[in-house]
Amino acid sequence: MALRTRSARSVERIEAIGRRDADDRTMRRAVLDELHGVVPFDIHVWLLTDPETEVGSAPLADAPVPGDLPRLIRAKYITPLNRWTALNGPIATLHDASKGDLARSFVWSEVLSSYAVTDVASMVFRDRHGCWGWLDLWRSDGEPFSADEQGHLAATATAITGVMRRAQARTFVPVPADASRSGPVVLVLSPQLEVQAQTPETEHYLRTLVPPGADRPPVPAGAFNVAAQLLAREAGIDNHEASARVHLGDGRWLTLRAARVHRSAGDGPGDIAVTIEEASSSQRRSLFTRSHALSPRETDVVDQLATGADTRTIAEALFVSEHTVQDHLKSIYAKTGTHTRRALLARVAGDG
Repeated sequence: MALRTRSARSVERIEAIGRRDADDRTMRRAVLDELHGVVPFDIHVWLLTDPETEVGSAPLADAPVPGDLPRLIRAKYITPLNRWTALNGPIATLHDASKGDLARSFVWSEVLSSYAVTDVASMVFRDRHGCWGWLDLWRSDGEPFSADEQGHLAATATAITGVMRRAQARTFVPVPADASRSGPVVLVLSPQLEVQAQTPETEHYLRTLVPPGADRPPVPAGAFNVAAQLLAREAGIDNHEASARVHLGDGRWLTLRAARVHRSAGDGPGDIAVTIEEASSSQRRSLFTRSHALSPRETDVVDQLATGADTRTIAEALFVSEHTVQDHLKSIYAKTGTHTRRALLARVAGDG
């Protein structure tokens, strides 16, 4: 079968996966199975990202030794070569970008070389509404990814991006009345991303974000990612904020932020404090409008609605007619699956 035909059929199957009523992890596994049927790989590392900060969260990985995870994440963030934030297209390979000299990549020399990785196909899933995730496919003891294989992966990127964005849109459901939790949630990491301390509430959130195996401690992958982004900012690798919004479940969204704990002069780099808190109403609203692919003007309308503005007030604020506001509302309702302003705002806020 010609590659173009196989790619077209893969795209159709991926789009069908996106129409399923399933969570993002289930859909990502289905997409990986589809990709593996055409492009062989040995290990995958797939993270969702905050569409604005582009910082990773919610990992799905056929991970190597778990103890290598902090080292891998740290190296991934401070390696400029093929960093997802800098890719010019939807895919690049380590072999091609390094011209065959894999040691030019810090993440390869620091971690991947010990797994006999011979090439990595890096994909980024980005559209005009933001960056929704990145995927690394590792190939060990084998030939580099061919031009045809890269072409197939590139052909699926737009469809996968749509699947990921719509999966995030489906998380905006009413939040259970008893879902809120009290108490500060803080995790302290060393500069090498080793866990130093945490508050009592932290483990609950970590277990929910990335459920561990039986009798195993939770893996603070989201905290590792925002902390690694802080290291990247400090190194001048990438200037995005060291923060990410992460879906906890049941319509709830959290915001993770990383900041350096300063020490006295001469004591060396301080630890990194990662805070975990409920996402604010404005943070939820931004995610809602992006994940539902609202236009900038439609986003303005939703922002105005959130202040309690009526049609006339919105029209005056946006310098448009009331008829135009109504047209925007009709489009917003169609994109979000709502029918009234009250229902729309309930979805945005997570109110039952």
